[in-house]
Amino acid sequence: MNNTNYKCLIADKNLIVKKWDEEIKKHNNSSVWKQFKENSLNNLSTRIVYMGILNDEIITECTAIISDKDLNMQNKENLIGNNTAYLTAFRTDKKYEGKGYFSKLYKFMENDLKNNRGFRTLTLGVEPCEVRNMQIYFYWGFNKFIKSAYEEYPDGEKVLVNYYKKVL
Repeated sequence: MNNTNYKCLIADKNLIVKKWDEEIKKHNNSSVWKQFKENSLNNLSTRIVYMGILNDEIITECTAIISDKDLNMQNKENLIGNNTAYLTAFRTDKKYEGKGYFSKLYKFMENDLKNNRGFRTLTLGVEPCEVRNMQIYFYWGFNKFIKSAYEEYPDGEKVLVNYYKKVL
């Protein structure tokens, strides 16, 4: 990893729009990804979007939902509120996976949520089939099981998600 050219930041609306437009293009102008973009932009006051940028290219991202007033978060009970933020939309550009970039973004995000915003608990969800991701989350300390529930994507697909928490 080339740390000197990689920076972590909190995205503004323009950067968020740029990233969503890239994702929509990457996913063949998918209506599902267009809906994800709309949901994100409708919830700018309840979310913080963190991005990692390498040589002016967005290569990692993650969103922290910081309010139970979020209009599109599913299965909110026990996942948000009372100094608890929900982490979602973890993405790394394929060609940069396994090189430590996302770990650096995660540490930046956790530090910001804990030290600058007063959050004491972080939660996230992971599909049981995502074994590699689950191993990473356990390594980061997300090892307290909260619940399992189904989430529904904009196209109607339902997926089982296991939710975990980490006390900071």
